[in-house]
Amino acid sequence: MKKIIMITVAAVLAMGAMSASAYAGAEAKCKACHNLDASNKVGPGLAGVVGRAAGKHEGFKYSTSLGGANWKWDEDHLRKWVCNAKDAIKEFTGDDHARTKMPAVKVCDAAKQDELIAFLKGN
Repeated sequence: MKKIIMITVAAVLAMGAMSASAYAGAEAKCKACHNLDASNKVGPGLAGVVGRAAGKHEGFKYSTSLGGANWKWDEDHLRKWVCNAKDAIKEFTGDDHARTKMPAVKVCDAAKQDELIAFLKGN
């Protein structure tokens, strides 16, 4: 009986760790350059990024291309951005010479993008 209880507890703990690690992966991808609150790091703070005007976060110096942005961070823009920001900035601005400081992080898999966007929405 003790063995069954121990196995059950271990399984519950493992399932909890797996669900927590889903967000840890998304968080780790962003935390390399961004704070998850409103404060700036290498990149602007990500708190409230979904729905925020692109290139307008207080206290952060953007590239000229992103600083002149006229869109909000919605799911469509975020999906393209996290796959390849270098290509996305050109598409979003219509300028083949547009630049951004953000490297291409290559999160192009739809399921991983879903996870990342869900994380950002909750942050």
